[in-house]
Amino acid sequence: MSLTMSGETKTVIKGTSSKYVKLNVGGSLHYTTIGTLTKQDTMLRAMFSGRMEVLTDSEGWILIDRSGSHFGEILNFLRDGSVPLPETRKELLELLQEAKYFLVQDLVRIIEAAVKQMEAAVDPICKVPLITSGREEQHLITNTQKPVVKLICNRHNNKYSYTSNSDDNLLKNLELFDKLSLRFNRRVLFIKDVIGSNEICCWFFFGHGTKIAEVCCTSIVYGSDKKNTKVEFPEARIYEETLNVLLYENRDKGPDQELMQATRGYTVGVNGYQSDEEVDDKERRGRRK
Repeated sequence: MSLTMSGETKTVIKGTSSKYVKLNVGGSLHYTTIGTLTKQDTMLRAMFSGRMEVLTDSEGWILIDRSGSHFGEILNFLRDGSVPLPETRKELLELLQEAKYFLVQDLVRIIEAAVKQMEAAVDPICKVPLITSGREEQHLITNTQKPVVKLICNRHNNKYSYTSNSDDNLLKNLELFDKLSLRFNRRVLFIKDVIGSNEICCWFFFGHGTKIAEVCCTSIVYGSDKKNTKVEFPEARIYEETLNVLLYENRDKGPDQELMQATRGYTVGVNGYQSDEEVDDKERRGRRK
């Protein structure tokens, strides 16, 4: 036995498994047996089997310089071989740290498995960025390998009264956006503009960093004495443009021209997109010459 300058004492703990000892772990007081502390092959077994000196105070409390928040759970695991785990990730990681310190390896494995399961459970299937500025939008569009579908849906931007079905149609547009993002999130980046535009409800479709289509769902209609804002729900057109944007999945190549013509009725020419009718008209003019 040796005395320290603070009046605390270093000593070796010996005794039968039924002997009780008093532990002060970071201010948290515990009363347990040597049998519990030496039940598994841990640091605590080394401390209380007579192989190591421990520090005690003037009242006989054995001092352990660790947080005492989870030491009770460590003791219960040594007693029973199991313990209810904390529900929050923060507390779970705190308990894991203490289990690693005291070398309670069985508990470490259980906690690590629980952490992995928790992380897998909370990882969202679909992530939709909310943009608030043109700079954010441009960064997302130019840095993704996917085609992009953007929805602007800001009801508060309206200057006039809405027509009777407008609120329902706003909700339908939002619901469709959610359904499409869940269905195609692995292939398309869906983004939502919440405050960065004056538009009320509008869809934009981007391929290879360039806007290829737009579907605006709002218009101004004139009533008997005032203007009103009308919101529409062009579901079929939105579905069509979402499917068309999938043609731009391959960043290394341009869109498949045959698919473009089959799905949109457009052909890519030198001066941009031309309809089939325009192409046929040019061919007829060429044959007359």
